[in-house]
Amino acid sequence: MNAEPFLAAAGFGAARRIALPADASFRRYERLHGGPEPALLMLAPPPNEDLRPFIAIGAHLRAAGLSAPRVLAADPDAGLAIIEDFGPTTMAEALDGGADPAPLYAAAVAALARLHALPPPPGLPRLDAARMAMLAGATFLEWWWPAAMGAPAGEGVRAAYAAAMHAMLTPFAAHGFVHRDYFPANLMPLDRPGAAGMGILDFQDAEAGHPAYDLVSLLEDARRDVAPALRAEGVAQYLALRPDLDAPAFRAAMAVMAAQRHLRVACLWVRLARRDGKPGYLRHGPRCWALLDKALSHPATAPLRDFLDAHVPAARRANPPEGAP
Repeated sequence: MNAEPFLAAAGFGAARRIALPADASFRRYERLHGGPEPALLMLAPPPNEDLRPFIAIGAHLRAAGLSAPRVLAADPDAGLAIIEDFGPTTMAEALDGGADPAPLYAAAVAALARLHALPPPPGLPRLDAARMAMLAGATFLEWWWPAAMGAPAGEGVRAAYAAAMHAMLTPFAAHGFVHRDYFPANLMPLDRPGAAGMGILDFQDAEAGHPAYDLVSLLEDARRDVAPALRAEGVAQYLALRPDLDAPAFRAAMAVMAAQRHLRVACLWVRLARRDGKPGYLRHGPRCWALLDKALSHPATAPLRDFLDAHVPAARRANPPEGAP
């Protein structure tokens, strides 16, 4: 992508561009040094990426007093934007550097509770039972199953899976704001008061669903271990900040959202390894399968647990063996 004319028109033509590490998406970022203010260049090439949701949802978050990067210039048709730079250190990097996790998670929970207390912006796609079943099936049935079982999933398995997911997820329908990737790599500690003290990134894929999904993403992180005490404190803090919620029902929803998410992500690592040539993500597989097993101990997840007990023996709930087709 030729970003030079866009940068020049926005006053950043003389800025030095430093590429930042890429993640599993098509988006890329470059830090701009020497421009009018600290900023990042976002490169989100169409048709795989669309900047419009990022711009609209970011404005929604900032209007609520949350910290989302300001958009300094944008050309959505070209997939280019210059956005506010929150600095070099994500919450994940702070944790990896030995920072005390308790205040970081407390700030992340406070921002999340504020986010979820707001009505979602209009037009968000719905993260309902059908979509959640589809998303998990797209990794579990299409990638993990043939790799682990040696053959495609049959129609009987597919029907049983769909019925189990529908039965588990339907009682927990909700239509609040769901970030969908609310975890430390997408959060930035900031020196700002209250809920604005945690910068929020990568919100462009937000959907309308159950808020328990985001709290699971944060406190049952697919990419890092979270101490049980820290998780318990985070749940208690969130519920204290959301006295409108029925606490037992919310905890049941957390187990259900955890079961769906951990199954989907455990199998996503297989897709990233086999389709995208990124086998390093498989190191997170054991954690995700262990978190799935924990979620399945809750009675609300019984339909999925019964399906897995019937079709996937516990010993096979893991990354596919090395060398498997």
